[in-house]
Amino acid sequence: MKTSDLITKEDLQQFKVELLEDLKRHIKPNPSAQAWLRSSEVRKILKISPGTLQNLRINGSLKYSQVGSIHYYQLDDIQALLEGRKKISK
Repeated sequence: MKTSDLITKEDLQQFKVELLEDLKRHIKPNPSAQAWLRSSEVRKILKISPGTLQNLRINGSLKYSQVGSIHYYQLDDIQALLEGRKKISK
């Protein structure tokens, strides 16, 4: 083993700091990721049935996006609905 191949405590400390920073960047919650909710989450927030949620979509009271068979709702639109501001569907 060569002297240049040895790892010092300082090297390990620097590696730890860099690793923790990388982990924080990758694990840090993305606020925009939480802005989209699935139907089940919306029903829990509004305390409504699946049929009522469907009616809100149909009559244009709650804006949504659909990917495959899954409906997604923006948190801002749900808050607007609760505050009485009507949104246009899709």
